[in-house]
Amino acid sequence: MASVPGILFNRRVLVVHNGMDSMTAPGRATTALVQDLRDRDIEVVDAVSQGEAEAQIATHSLLQAVMVDWELAGGADHEAARQVIATVRAHTSNLPVFLLASRGSLAEIPSGVLEAVNDYVWLFEDTSDFIGGRVMAAIDRYRATLLPPMFKALAKFAGTYEYSWHTPGHAGGTAFLKHPVGRAFFEFFGEELFRSDLSISVGELGSLLDHSGPIGEAERYAARVFGADRTYFVTNGSSTSNRVILMSSVTRNQIALCDRNCHKSVEHAMTLTGAIPTYLMPSRNYLGIIGPIHPEHLEPAAIRESIAANALVKSGIDPKPVHAVITNSTYDGLCYNVERVEMLLGQSVDRLHFDEAWYGYARFNPIYAKRFAMHGDPGTSQKDRPTMFATQSTHKLLAALSQASYIHIRDGRRPINHARFNEAFMMHASTSPQYAIIASNDVAAAMMDGPSGPALTGESIREAVAFRQTLARLSAEFAAKGTWFFSAWQPDDIIDAKSGAYTPFRLADPELLACDPNAWVLHPGDSWHGFGDLEDGYCMLDPIKVSVVTPGMGRDGKLAATGIPAALLTAYLDAQGIVVEKTTDFSCLFLFSLGITRGKWGTLINALLGFHRDILANTPLAQAIPALAAAHPEHYGKTGLADLATAMFAAMKKFKTTELLSAGFGVLPTPVFSPVEAYERLVNGDIESLTLEQMAGRTVATGVVPYPPGIPLLMPGESAGEPGGPLLGYLKALEAFDAAIPGFAHDIHGVEVEDGLYRVLCVKQ
Repeated sequence: MASVPGILFNRRVLVVHNGMDSMTAPGRATTALVQDLRDRDIEVVDAVSQGEAEAQIATHSLLQAVMVDWELAGGADHEAARQVIATVRAHTSNLPVFLLASRGSLAEIPSGVLEAVNDYVWLFEDTSDFIGGRVMAAIDRYRATLLPPMFKALAKFAGTYEYSWHTPGHAGGTAFLKHPVGRAFFEFFGEELFRSDLSISVGELGSLLDHSGPIGEAERYAARVFGADRTYFVTNGSSTSNRVILMSSVTRNQIALCDRNCHKSVEHAMTLTGAIPTYLMPSRNYLGIIGPIHPEHLEPAAIRESIAANALVKSGIDPKPVHAVITNSTYDGLCYNVERVEMLLGQSVDRLHFDEAWYGYARFNPIYAKRFAMHGDPGTSQKDRPTMFATQSTHKLLAALSQASYIHIRDGRRPINHARFNEAFMMHASTSPQYAIIASNDVAAAMMDGPSGPALTGESIREAVAFRQTLARLSAEFAAKGTWFFSAWQPDDIIDAKSGAYTPFRLADPELLACDPNAWVLHPGDSWHGFGDLEDGYCMLDPIKVSVVTPGMGRDGKLAATGIPAALLTAYLDAQGIVVEKTTDFSCLFLFSLGITRGKWGTLINALLGFHRDILANTPLAQAIPALAAAHPEHYGKTGLADLATAMFAAMKKFKTTELLSAGFGVLPTPVFSPVEAYERLVNGDIESLTLEQMAGRTVATGVVPYPPGIPLLMPGESAGEPGGPLLGYLKALEAFDAAIPGFAHDIHGVEVEDGLYRVLCVKQ
């Protein structure tokens, strides 16, 4: 049982040895030691080689001690033992490591090894009982310090089994036991969840609203881990985190610079604050992938020009922006050089806010150096730098429960003190927060602390690199046979650091790809990225965000003679139990998060090969995507997979959906009302639902956000433009495609579909 109440895991130790037998004295001593550990109810995992030991270290995350035979493999240089110890320390700095020796002396062991281990055991000098006792004590000391502050306090309280007279009303789960449905719910989730679902009345855990007790301690712990001056735990996602920051920083009729590639929570914040958004336009490439805002658009002169051109900036409004919001990384994994952005935008604003919802792991791997908001160390001189904010969805690509989020702050010019910031925080925080979400934020920080952060992120990067190179190799092999296969959006060639020669991506050194950021930087003019002569080093592709590309689009932005829409691949994979993160016209995004394994991406490779096989065979949809065929038997009852690919591609060509996407997102609509003014008309009912044919010249009351790409085409209060203009033209193309290809309707927030026609709420004239 555990030494921390409420936590149920057995004591477990890894013993790495040369064998346990009665033929040798070391073998007999090791056998006796292992038996003593088992007599103490310690689970013993044993390994008899370096390879076995490293596999066990990677597999058993709840090891609480490691014992390594210095004579492992019998080498005179003790290299096997050294490597096992190095593997342990690459994952954790405080796991107890015991060095076992049967001959030689302490003086013969290198200082580096002695510094890496916690204790030295002479097998023939002490009894197995004494050694077992020392191991037991080390394990218990380790367990006592293992859990981060809030999770530890929560587990301890849940383990006291107090009678509850406070909310929630299920009282530790007992209410559920009084009804069969409730009992089924209780047994599905388990008692520990309900015992840790507590009220804010439990003073022992502190308060999320005043950041006291173990909760406050956990926030300070996370601030240290993530390099912030202050960190706040948020239990309703980064949508709320973005709104909190903006409501603390900007108010009615003040100007906020907003990345047009923003999450809708930024739009909501503009509505709540009454601020005037001035949008910064990102770039877009041949695949429709949204790129960075080019640096020349962040220069002070360009910012002044954008503000002067904003129709909402009227007489009497201060033209100086007070806040700027940038999305980093983009959905598709493009990461800014934040130092460069800070230098450029910092000349115009005193507060820089990076929405890093998909990027919380960046601090923990050197490949992302200087490409995240909390880069460098806090406490250094910040007076001449903007105050920096970052929001991170810990549930997205760190290990936390859904809705868990961080707000990180690094104070600089025009800082917002805690008292003022907390007013905005409390405006959005519940007085009944979910303690499991708070604890998962605490755990996410603990998992990134010390060497485990680089180890975990490094594993994700290496798995992504292995997948990318496998895909590139298969693509080359199929091309040699005269047929197509999928590719990944990534550099074609990698520069060898030693020779300076270019190497095809599939043949590049995997370690170079996993460790050298230059392998992923968007160099000016490289055709693969499609963003032209972008400033060298300004932007980098995150290797863990993999866009798998389907045939059909050339790098010149023109459709090929034939192609396979990515939406069809997504539907096929869904039928195989594989869910894609995002789909555009010719790409599918896959996220190599901390939870990705080789088996998981190997299954994806097999599914891609299966799609290729079924396209060539024109496998009936009833077999390839049975749910689609069953939902639309009149359209797809006798249709094959290749037939549908041809029909979808022809529809895309006919309606020019890809071409019009670029046109629609390449213009900045004219604002007529601010977001709050548009919302006031919505609430007052001063709106009407119009078809696309009726919308020319009208002002939308709500945002229009096509998914993909999930970026606003129209913000509330903006004009839909001319009947044949790029905005309505793109929406009309999507409407026509939806009618022609059943089962593949586009998801567009702000659009209702009635009898096949798109309808949007507009302000009455």
